[in-house]
Amino acid sequence: MRGYSPSELRIGERVVVRSCIVTADTLITDWQAAAVAQLSIDSLEPLLALDPQIVLVGTGSIARALPTDIRAVFAARQMAFEVMDLGAACRTFNILVQEERRVAAALFLEEAAEQKKAT
Repeated sequence: MRGYSPSELRIGERVVVRSCIVTADTLITDWQAAAVAQLSIDSLEPLLALDPQIVLVGTGSIARALPTDIRAVFAARQMAFEVMDLGAACRTFNILVQEERRVAAALFLEEAAEQKKAT
């Protein structure tokens, strides 16, 4: 991950402007969960298929708690997970990749319209 803002990620040579799942060698940008509120057990399937040891969930500009059913999915699979703001998730992801850990990040970007409302 080369850079991030609330509405954009720079991953390798790509600029990503929608929520995504990323690992050291995989980038999923056609993910059905565009916002934390849309996260469901079904929407976790692409992430779970990557079989990470650690899942980082970057929830935008502020950390937001995950619903109980989502946390239960990670617990049932004995997957460590951390929920944090987007910047912390990106920085932590880079560190864990450098340590050659099997990490996946679910990164939620804020839409431009939401950002304009906040300013």
